[in-house]
Amino acid sequence: MSRYALLIQAATNRVYAGASISLTQTEIALFADTVLGAHVSSVDATRIGGVPYVVFEADPALDPHDSALLSNLSSIYALFEVHGDLLRPVELDRLDRFDDDLITIQKYSGKTNEQFTKLLLNATLLSSAFAGEFGSRRFRVLDPLCGRGTTLNQAMMYGFDAYGIEADRKDFEAYASFIETWLKRKRIKHRITSGAVRRNKQLLGRKVEVTFAADKESFRAGDAQRIEVVNADTVLAAEFFRPNSFDLVVADAPYGVQHGSRTEAAGLRRSPLALLRAAVPVWTQLLRPGGALGISWNAHVASRDDAVAVLAAAGLEALTSAPYAQFEHRVDQAIVRDIVIARKA
Repeated sequence: MSRYALLIQAATNRVYAGASISLTQTEIALFADTVLGAHVSSVDATRIGGVPYVVFEADPALDPHDSALLSNLSSIYALFEVHGDLLRPVELDRLDRFDDDLITIQKYSGKTNEQFTKLLLNATLLSSAFAGEFGSRRFRVLDPLCGRGTTLNQAMMYGFDAYGIEADRKDFEAYASFIETWLKRKRIKHRITSGAVRRNKQLLGRKVEVTFAADKESFRAGDAQRIEVVNADTVLAAEFFRPNSFDLVVADAPYGVQHGSRTEAAGLRRSPLALLRAAVPVWTQLLRPGGALGISWNAHVASRDDAVAVLAAAGLEALTSAPYAQFEHRVDQAIVRDIVIARKA
């Protein structure tokens, strides 16, 4: 039996920093239940030298594979093995392929906290039938409410292929501009194409496609990652992507009516729950069997039972046991955020 202490990464958002300890405990429990070889127990919060840590025990001790998996915890800064009063650093081996400013450099009102975005992506992946392949293959991830691309960038950081849909034209254009500028500034080999998407002479939306690789040799060999983002209403997702084509669908749902989905042509707004009722059946069509759908939302505007009912109506199996019932946390006075995850049979 070995004991470990995990130092939490500082969060720029003070409220999220307060929630990060309990969320990390939940995330460790999910890793332990799904992919770790060691049996993990006694996950708790404590202070060492006046600094907050998450501590846990592992039997047997973490091997390099387990340590590499835990290196991708959303809020991890450092991991130590505890020996009496001493802390021995454990080497972290993150999946990260690119500089972290890919995740952090964008600053704008309404941006989802980067650590939470990573938590949501991790939890969804770990809940899929493909969790055992975390770190060993390229996943296909769809964010059907992608905004300015925080989830897309995290998927890109992991080496995954990322796809998004965004109804707001300004957000779509802002992301397209950002990713092109970032790739050029980092001198990463890439190719970008964009244009209108039409069917039967009708305009369905606009699309930008990016292929890129961490090094020129991989790009020349055809081992390139992909980003594809569509400017359209998310309920039209099946018009742009094939059924059963994504391993993961990850969505940060609107937190209130003022943030609802809009169809530009009709000027239509939907409440968050109405949006999910309309869109989840479409998103489900796009998931591979065994794939997982993870949604975060504001529990003030829809209860967990409401969200689970939407998923069940679409034919998905909602995961409701611990630790899945322990993700709720406060964002601000008007928002209590929660996560619900479901799997496609």
